[in-house]
Order: sequence, then C-alpha cells, then structure tokens
Amino acid sequence: MPLWVFFLMVLALSGGCHSSSHSPTLRKPRYADAIFTNSYRKVLGQLSARKLLQDIMSRQQTERNQEQGAKVWLGRQVDSMWEDPKQMALESILAAMSQKLSRNSQG
Repeated sequence: MPLWVFFLMVLALSGGCHSSSHSPTLRKPRYADAIFTNSYRKVLGQLSARKLLQDIMSRQQTERNQEQGAKVWLGRQVDSMWEDPKQMALESILAAMSQKLSRNSQG
C-alpha cells in the first residue's frame, strides 16, 4: 500500500464519528492529494522537457558529425583526384632537371 494511501486512512479514521468532523478531515487528504498530483505533474513536465532538449542536442551533434565526415570524404576525393597529375608533373620536372644536370656535367 502506498504511503499516501496509509496517510489518508489514518487521517480519515482519526477524525472521529461525527459528521461535522469528517468534512475538515476529508479536506486535508484531498488537499494533500492535490499537492502531490501537482508536484508529480510538474516533475513529469520537467523530465519531458529535459528529454526533448537532449534529443534536439543529439540530433544537432549527429548532423554536425555527418557534415564533418562528408567534408573530410570530399577533401580526400579532391586530393586523390589531383594527386596523380601533381605527381606526374613533379616527376616530369625532376626528370627534366636531372637531364639538365647530366648535360651540364657532360659538356
């Protein structure tokens, strides 16, 4: 049995047998019940708001991670696309320089 039910029963039984004394006694449990219900609703509302904020923040973080991953992937694709021509150009420059050096050393 929940504690608040026990509390209500004790208040109701301790009020006496007169009908005039039942009215104030019944008001106290109703008032206590209303306080409990309002507090409980407030806590549930706060928990719902917290969960909603956490979900929103989680989605934003996921989107940021996906955007960053896409940028990194795109950067790698661009790098690999330009890497081969750059490497071939560098090799041809080095080959031309080595030919010049060999001609200068020979003649």
